Amino acid sequence: MIQNEIAVDQLWRTIRREAESAVARDPVFGAALSSAILVHPDFAHALAHQIGERLGRSPADRARFAQLARDAFAGAPDLIDAASRDLQSIAVHDPATTTLLPPLLNFKGYVALQAWRVSNWLWRQRRTDLALLLQSLSSDQLQVSIHPSASIGTAVFLDHATGIIIGAFAVIGDGVTILQNVTIGRKHSEPDRAPKIGKGVLLSAGATILGGVSVGDYAKIGAGAVVEHDVPPGCTAVGVPARLTNCPKPSVSA
Repeated sequence: MIQNEIAVDQLWRTIRREAESAVARDPVFGAALSSAILVHPDFAHALAHQIGERLGRSPADRARFAQLARDAFAGAPDLIDAASRDLQSIAVHDPATTTLLPPLLNFKGYVALQAWRVSNWLWRQRRTDLALLLQSLSSDQLQVSIHPSASIGTAVFLDHATGIIIGAFAVIGDGVTILQNVTIGRKHSEPDRAPKIGKGVLLSAGATILGGVSVGDYAKIGAGAVVEHDVPPGCTAVGVPARLTNCPKPSVSA
């Protein structure tokens, strides 16, 4: 749970205030903000617009994908709750921003994660071909490929979000931060086993997690590490192959 988390309606009011202030500071930016934020009645419509703009290659495609996202949000309001927590987590964890408008407009990792939430909804509705199309478009347009069958919690942050691959049936907990060029996937020798990433985990740039391994809560995976064995909660894994370091000392009973 994010400390001091706000409700979706309050989040939307905050975003609109930030947009209105930005327009006042820079009227040239105002036209873009109007179509992206100010013309929309709520957060769901504004987010659907962002998904359409990022994934669509033509005006017709952009309108089609935005409508698809709106349909998903209407059918599963929990997707908007998750999107709100994801956005708030960026303001909490990214030292480069403390407001909500910039990541909504400019962080492609945020939009890619919300596009995945739509594709996952489609996958669960057995609309698998359309779900896989969204994955392909996200990979092409945003350089983030997340299989629709994956399971991802909330307050998740894809930081820099280039070259991120999350394979089929991977499980990722709440509050996870994933940096660029991270791969989470199965082994060819174990096609039925996918990684499970606990809550609060940090996956640093270039990390690779393969096979049916478990990365425990609040563990850290170092840059470029290759993890093929379990990482206990709170430990740090570094190197190729990864070795454990900085593991919490076991408590000693009195």
